[in-house]
Amino acid sequence: MRMFILLLLSMLFISTANAEVRIAVLDFELKDVTLLPNRPEEIERTASIKPLLTAELKKVGFTVLPVDAAAQQAAEMGEGYLFDHADVAASLGKTVGADYVLVGRLHKPSFLFAYLLVEIIAVKSGALVDSLSVETKGSEKKLTAKAVEMLADKIHSSIK
Repeated sequence: MRMFILLLLSMLFISTANAEVRIAVLDFELKDVTLLPNRPEEIERTASIKPLLTAELKKVGFTVLPVDAAAQQAAEMGEGYLFDHADVAASLGKTVGADYVLVGRLHKPSFLFAYLLVEIIAVKSGALVDSLSVETKGSEKKLTAKAVEMLADKIHSSIK
């Protein structure tokens, strides 16, 4: 019983500590360099990543702040701009009161696999904190969800 209470208290502490960290998750972009790029199913898969990641980050207790799609689009000067310009992404995160902003990309170099890429940017300094990658093989929804779960674990490890 005592062990159970300690476990429960430690879980509560971790959840409370993470809740103090405010994260803005931007929409993921698709970088499809296959011979048949930007197929509708890949665009749909890319659009599914942000909601999946948001849910996973909330599960571990982070506060996830919404970012207005129009504001993100206005800050995005072209494909990959926010991914390559941490300072601009940090400014976008600052507008919503975030501590960190996550800029993501689904990079698809092959029909067999793809990479979920995330840049973690500290809003206060505008500095790149970490650059993370998770490989996913195939395009099934459950495989994408598993890759997002792994990515959320990496983000949690990087930020804490």
